[in-house]
Amino acid sequence: MKTRPLLCLLLLLFVVTNLIAQGDKNSGKVKSSEDKSYFLADVSYINDAVFLGRRDSIAAPYIFPSIGYYDKSGFFADASISYLTGSEENRIDLSLITAGYLFDTKNWSGGISGTAYFYDKDSYNVQSEVVADITGILSYDLKALEVSLSASTYFNNGGSPDIFGGLMLDRTFYAFDTNLLIDPRVSFYMGSQYFYQEYYSTSRLGNRKGQGKGSGSSETITITSVEVAEASEFNFLNVELSLPVQYYNKHFIFSFTPVWAFPQSQATITTVDAVIEEDLENVFYWSVGISYWFYTKKEM
Repeated sequence: MKTRPLLCLLLLLFVVTNLIAQGDKNSGKVKSSEDKSYFLADVSYINDAVFLGRRDSIAAPYIFPSIGYYDKSGFFADASISYLTGSEENRIDLSLITAGYLFDTKNWSGGISGTAYFYDKDSYNVQSEVVADITGILSYDLKALEVSLSASTYFNNGGSPDIFGGLMLDRTFYAFDTNLLIDPRVSFYMGSQYFYQEYYSTSRLGNRKGQGKGSGSSETITITSVEVAEASEFNFLNVELSLPVQYYNKHFIFSFTPVWAFPQSQATITTVDAVIEEDLENVFYWSVGISYWFYTKKEM
């Protein structure tokens, strides 16, 4: 059965980041037969910011350090920053603060979390108009595989909130005395697209919020009205195949996660000048990281 740190990062997977990016950055477990409180520090890199298979036309690679505290009672808190790297732009593009509660029994596990997002005003991340979310997850271990259901509410800056639902199927394999973990998984996501409408209104169609790499020109072009026809509909949005791999060496966790996303339900974008049918493309992206965890009290 997966232990609490893996469950927490699975919960964060349904939050993001945004970056499964941030989701799978530390998908690891602390090898302990007892419930103990601990800290988990991580530094990861993701080659592009992808959310529900959607991304900006310009890649947004991030380096993101984080630190989290996980109490034996089930409560946890985590904070991270995402540093945008590139030939022309280098800045802290996103800061995250997450807190929540987890439980883990023989066959059932789950939790609930809340996350606050603080994007740079010039961010062209596809989630850059999201300000907060509340996410819950419930998992059941069937031995042959684990089934997880998630539900999320995402709050957008100046727009209506989004509702998302997810289903994930995964099976964990161990090797080298359980030091190596391989967790193939398939995930399905449904939801609304208000976040996408706000993103198109501020970033994608020339409405760049700043003059950086994502702007495409030295002048900001303003489109007064953008509407995504499917924004209010609860549609099938994305299928993801991923293969998280983690290796544990004492208190260190080394991770690598390749993801292949198959976005669904292309948007119809209406502006004052045109109606655009979005052409969604499958996308491959990946993240790599190193984590270090330690108990708050010395082991006896």
